[in-house]
Amino acid sequence: MISSDDARKLLVDTGIELLKTGLVARTWGNISARISHETCVITPSGLDYTQTKEKDIVVLDIITGQWQGSRKPSGERGVHRAAYQTYDDVGFVIHTHQPYASAIGLAGFDRLDITEEEQQTLGGIALAGYGLSGTKTLINAVKKALQSGAQTVLMIHHGALICGRDKEQAMKRATLLEEISRRNLKGQPKESITLSDSETSRKEQVLSVLKERYPYVDIVQSPEVMALSEKGKTVSAQLDDMAQMIGSRIPAVEQDIGKIRRAMVKHGAILVKGLGGVIRAETADDAEALKLLFDKTAIARLHTDALCSPVRLGSFDCWLMHLMYSKKYAKQKNA
Repeated sequence: MISSDDARKLLVDTGIELLKTGLVARTWGNISARISHETCVITPSGLDYTQTKEKDIVVLDIITGQWQGSRKPSGERGVHRAAYQTYDDVGFVIHTHQPYASAIGLAGFDRLDITEEEQQTLGGIALAGYGLSGTKTLINAVKKALQSGAQTVLMIHHGALICGRDKEQAMKRATLLEEISRRNLKGQPKESITLSDSETSRKEQVLSVLKERYPYVDIVQSPEVMALSEKGKTVSAQLDDMAQMIGSRIPAVEQDIGKIRRAMVKHGAILVKGLGGVIRAETADDAEALKLLFDKTAIARLHTDALCSPVRLGSFDCWLMHLMYSKKYAKQKNA
């Protein structure tokens, strides 16, 4: 075990590392480290990793759930406590929203192509049932998965929980999990795309019109988003981070500037066949987050479509998560 001061610095540094690797984005995900048998430190709720300082890290009692600090601990502290309560040898826990593992958590876990060596390196892997973030339902589902002997847990609609004896082992497991998940993905485009001069010109025309009204607007044209846009279908939320930031659905519209403008009035993200994913935001940071989220959404939807698994979040859960995000977490992240 490490000292409280060392653990605080470790969490701050690990948050930045997770951002750089793409295993988390925005304020999503959380990190903790055990500092005694009954105590850990954990990242605060709703604060951007780039803004988090050592003074913001919260001390959490593993047994009682009581905490000490200037900020409120992560709303997912319950699943961290469950990990430490289940395994005495776990000293570091990461909750990620890594895109490929999140997609596998939706469908295909029961037919995962994984070697025995990989299983052992992950400390065992299990799938936890769905529960809204921070609820007893989710905590109990994760606890059941942990008690099966697994130290790497995929949470349906919600990402992954990765345990390790220390930071190095937890990060190694998170990286390996993403490699395994990517290998198992279905329905993904095989090659990168090259836009023609006319397609590039059309993109610039659309952006020029939209920028007259919206301060931050962009068009996502990754291979995954382009492949999804070609389906010409509205996309329902499958992952909770889409539900939080975008809402219950991303509508699909034709490549007509009038229809695009009307759709953007009501929606912060839309799909346009032959053009990609159009997003608008209030800040540059929000715009970057939406672009990352669009890619993740496309990866998941292409995968579940390929497996004929029409999994989606309930409309009430989507509404509640979007409301909580807009009223609370969006304001907290830069506080």
